[in-house]
Order: sequence, then C-alpha cells, then structure tokens
Amino acid sequence: MNIDEVKVCILRMEGTNCEQETFDAFSRLGASPEFVHLKQLEGRDTIVGEKRNLEDYQILMFPGGFSAGDYIRAGAIFAARLKSSIKDDIIKFIEDGKAIGGFCNGFQIMVELGILPAFDCTLSEHPQAVLHANDSGKFECRPTVLRHESSGKCIWTSQLEKGDLRYIPSAHAEGKFMLPHESQEKEDELYHRLFDEGRIVFRYSDPNGDVDASYPYNPNGSRFNIAGITNEMGTVFGMMPHPERVFFRNTQPDWYRRKIGPEEGDGRIVFRSVLDHITKKF
Repeated sequence: MNIDEVKVCILRMEGTNCEQETFDAFSRLGASPEFVHLKQLEGRDTIVGEKRNLEDYQILMFPGGFSAGDYIRAGAIFAARLKSSIKDDIIKFIEDGKAIGGFCNGFQIMVELGILPAFDCTLSEHPQAVLHANDSGKFECRPTVLRHESSGKCIWTSQLEKGDLRYIPSAHAEGKFMLPHESQEKEDELYHRLFDEGRIVFRYSDPNGDVDASYPYNPNGSRFNIAGITNEMGTVFGMMPHPERVFFRNTQPDWYRRKIGPEEGDGRIVFRSVLDHITKKF
C-alpha cells in the first residue's frame, strides 16, 4: 500500500478540539486523513452521501479535547455512544490488525470504551482502568519528558529506541492512570502484567531519564509514571501527552534557546511509525 492510500479516520464529536493538529500530522506525511463525525459512523442524522463505514479506513484516531464536556467522566459519553452503536465494527477493526490511537481525551475515551488496557480481550465489557483526577487537583498544562519503554511491540513507536527521551507537552486535568484496587496484591499483579507483556509504551521522567521522578515531572501522579500503553497486539495505543503538538521542532519548549537542530519535532515519529507499519502490512 502506498502512503497516500492510507485512510485515517479522525473521529470527532461535540467538544473535540485537537482534530486539526492530528489531521495535519498525517496529511504532512502523505497519508489521507478525513474528519469523520461520530454520527456519520452511526449512520444517523447525516445528509445523503455522508455515511461512513469504519472498515474503509486503516487507522482510527481519537483526538484530544473535552468530548461531550467530559461530563460524568472524561471520555465516558463518547465511549458509551461508540459501544452502543459500532462496538462490533471496532472489534473487527482491531482483530483485522488495523491501528487505533488516542491522545489525551482520546486515551480517556479508549479506556472508557474498553480497548485499553484490554486484558484477555479485544474490548472489555466494563472499563479495566481509569484516568483519574490529577493529584495536584489542577489542570496541568506543561512540557513533559517521556522515556520510551517499548521494545518494538507498539507499532506507533516502532521507530523509537527503548530508552529514548521525548519532550511532549501535557494538558489535562484527569490523567492519573490507575488500575482496579480490589487488593494491593491484585493491583500489583495487573501492573506487572503490563510491564511483563511489554505494554508500557511511555513513562514520565526527568530530563535525565529518571522514571521515578515525581511532580512536576509526573504531572498527574500515575503509578510507575505511566504515560502511555498499548494493547496485547501492539496496534491500539493511547497516551496522555500530545505528540501532534510537537510535529515541528519550533513548537518544542527548548526551541527558543537552541534555534538549531533538526526541523522534526519529538512527536512526529509517532505518526511516521504507524504509517510505516500500515503501508507494509496492507
């Protein structure tokens, strides 16, 4: 498949506000992204010719924002609508080996939908994790340093070396990744599974790569500084920071001090990695 044949569904609804940056990232690399409203996939309230089918795309993106105002919980309403209308289509999309990504609110939607962390399933009936309110009790909008933890499992970061550090901004009020706490032993077991199965993709760190660094390096209080995870197949990927906002170097927080170096920003490799995988697979 040629890169211009890769169709990307940038899915949005009321409250989504990061779709343009996500669209631009894929478009600048030569892919064919399209803005698709949720109603178009649901097949309701659309004008003639505007219905869309998920199977026609190779990549599904959940961009950031505040879908449905983040009422109830962040991402919960978007996820509930997806599950009630196109759940089977999403399951098939994943089982066909296609890619799904989500940043910030997109990650929250994916967790609420049950496609992350998706222990022992493709899509869980109930959420298996939560992105809880930040420990600071505040909306945290700040540069964050991420250390890449994946050894190639995640197709979205396959071109990154393990241990690479990336400056990617965060902007969220509910980003604390948490797993169920039936008991400390069971909770620890689930975290160990994520590590043992290579499903931790990014962890917050300090500029020296210390992933035990606390606030403000970890902006939300996630245990083990978890910032992004993938599913068992490595095709479904969610992270709280925003790689689409650092596609170019001049949007990096250190650009003004340096003003030299490559044009490429630290987030571009996420989009390039997934497109490289899709063009080779399909």
